[in-house]
Amino acid sequence: MTQTDTPLTLGILIFPGFPMACLTSCIEPLRAANEIAGKEAFRWTVVAETADPVASSAGVSFGPDIVLADLAEHDFLFFTAGPNARFDQPARANAALQRITRSKTRLGAFSGGVFPLARTGLVAGQPLSVHWCYEAAFEAEFPDIERQSTVICDQGSFVTISGATAVFDYMLTLIEEHLGGNIMAEVACWFQHPYVRSAATSQKTPAFSTAKSKDLLPKKVTQAIEHFAEHIEDPIQISDVADAIGVSARSLERSFKEATGQSPLKYYRMMRMNQARQLVLYSSTSVTEIAYMVGYSTPGAFLRIYRESFGVTPINDRRAKNSLRVKSGDALPAG
Repeated sequence: MTQTDTPLTLGILIFPGFPMACLTSCIEPLRAANEIAGKEAFRWTVVAETADPVASSAGVSFGPDIVLADLAEHDFLFFTAGPNARFDQPARANAALQRITRSKTRLGAFSGGVFPLARTGLVAGQPLSVHWCYEAAFEAEFPDIERQSTVICDQGSFVTISGATAVFDYMLTLIEEHLGGNIMAEVACWFQHPYVRSAATSQKTPAFSTAKSKDLLPKKVTQAIEHFAEHIEDPIQISDVADAIGVSARSLERSFKEATGQSPLKYYRMMRMNQARQLVLYSSTSVTEIAYMVGYSTPGAFLRIYRESFGVTPINDRRAKNSLRVKSGDALPAG
């Protein structure tokens, strides 16, 4: 435990369409810790690029306490945004960020905030935690940045956190470090948050067409899915996957249908389509290039299967997303 009379200071840099749950998951446990401890152990500041109110993905607007250009040194500054967020004036914003990082402020990101953080060019090859639903889009835009599938990546100069519940976990960790385990436990119980995940915990990812997360599927099915994930761009035969994990193709077919209600081929195709949809919605990559990136040699087949899967063409899907973003911000999962 680090005992100090100086409050730990956190800035939360919000962009239009930011996930509101990430903001509240940061502030609420710190507020409770201050109340329980009877002192201001933590202090937070809501920051934005301009002084105008910023609408969250839920449509609720927040007025910033300060603009980024005027921000003084903090212990942390967390980017909170959707994946399409960008600074209106990148040069001015980067100058402010460079100034505060020289004063030892650690930068970080919640959920999709990892995108505008990476776009600053300040991360310089350090690993970042990327929410599973943004992995394909992030890799397409930042192929040289190492992605972590853990809920939190606290390495080097940056702290990146994959979603709102993980933000709460990290705040509990800070409370334990600065106020001790007893207060941390009381805060957790206030919010009925009994299980605090470590930074090394892997993200939960859904299994398609079932109420289970992927880690709860039978071992052989999980192994097959891992092989599928390694062969998105260069499709692999189901029989080759069965051989690789030591079962017959018929046995794999039966296991998949029992666990997911789908054949392995259909499940594999849906994995490729979901990755394609990430790229359609959260990147500017052309539809033709996306088709190649998910293993289709011609765009025609890709367009047909995309429409069968989602009931809309990739172009119209992207247009609808952009229209929604204009109206109410980038509505995103908070994790």
